Amino acid sequence: MPKAKTDKTAYTPPKVWKWENDSENRFSNINRPVAGPTHDKELPVGKHPFQLYSLGTPNGVKVTVMLEELLAAGHKGAEYDAWLINIMDGDQFGSGFVAVNPNSKIPALMDHSTTPPTRLFESGAMLLYLAEKFDAFLPKDNAGRAECLSWLFWQMGSAPYLGGGFGHFYAYAPEKIKYCIDRFAMEVKRQLDVLDRRLADHQYICGDQYTIADIAIWPWYGAVAKGLVYDAAEFLQTSDYTHLLRWTDEIAKRPAVQRGRMVNRAWGEPETQLLERHDASDFDTQTQDKIAAATA
Repeated sequence: MPKAKTDKTAYTPPKVWKWENDSENRFSNINRPVAGPTHDKELPVGKHPFQLYSLGTPNGVKVTVMLEELLAAGHKGAEYDAWLINIMDGDQFGSGFVAVNPNSKIPALMDHSTTPPTRLFESGAMLLYLAEKFDAFLPKDNAGRAECLSWLFWQMGSAPYLGGGFGHFYAYAPEKIKYCIDRFAMEVKRQLDVLDRRLADHQYICGDQYTIADIAIWPWYGAVAKGLVYDAAEFLQTSDYTHLLRWTDEIAKRPAVQRGRMVNRAWGEPETQLLERHDASDFDTQTQDKIAAATA
C-alpha cells in the first residue's frame, strides 16, 4: 500500500512555545509577548478636560467621533486635546502611555475634570463613560439601554475577528494561508449579515435613536463595507449588504463624524488628516491649508 504523502510545510507546535521575532511581518517591531514600558516618556497634557492619546484607526475613531458628537450637541465639557500616538514607532510603550493603558493599545484617555484625574482604556469603556457622564447617546429606558449595551459589547467582542483575524491574514500576513483567510472571511460575512438583518428594520442599530452602538460599530464595519480598510469589499461581496451600506452612508454624512474621522489620522490624502486636535478651529485651519495647497 503506497505511503500517504506528508506536507513538509505543516507546523507541529512544540511542547513549549518560544517567541521568534518575525522580521518579514510589518508589525514585528511592535509585537512582543510581554507587557510594560520599553522606555521613559511622559505624555503631554493640554488645556482641555479630556486628553486623548490615540491614532486614527477604527478604535481611535470611535472616541474622536464621540467627542465631536458631544461637542456638536452642546456639551462644552467634552472639549479635548488629541495627541498622536505613532504605534509603528512604539509610542504606546512609553511609560506615560502604559500608565494610562497597561495594555499598550490605542486609544488612551484621561479625564482631568475629576479629582484625581480618571484614566480610561478600551474604546468601549470610553464610549460608555462619556455617554453616562454627559447623559447622551445612550437610551434612558431599561430595555433601550440593554439593547444598546448589547450591541456595544457585540462590537467589542466581534471586531478582533475582523481586524486581528481577517484583516491580518488577508492583508498583512507575509504569506496567504487559505485556511486562515477562509475561516475569518466566513466569520466576517456572518457578522456583516447580522448587521444587515438588524438594519433592514431599523434606521440605526438600536432603532430610531443614534447611540454609542452606532459610534462603536461604524468605524469598523462601515469601513469594511465601503472597502476603506483591507481593500476587501469585492472579496467579501459587501455590495450584497444593502441595509448596512445605507446606514454606513447615512452616518458618514454627519458633520461630527466627518470631523472625528480626521483626528489623529496619519495616512491618506493630506486633506483627510488632522494629526493632532487642540481646538475646534484646528479643522478650519486644515481647510485653509487645503485651499493654500490647491492654489500654490
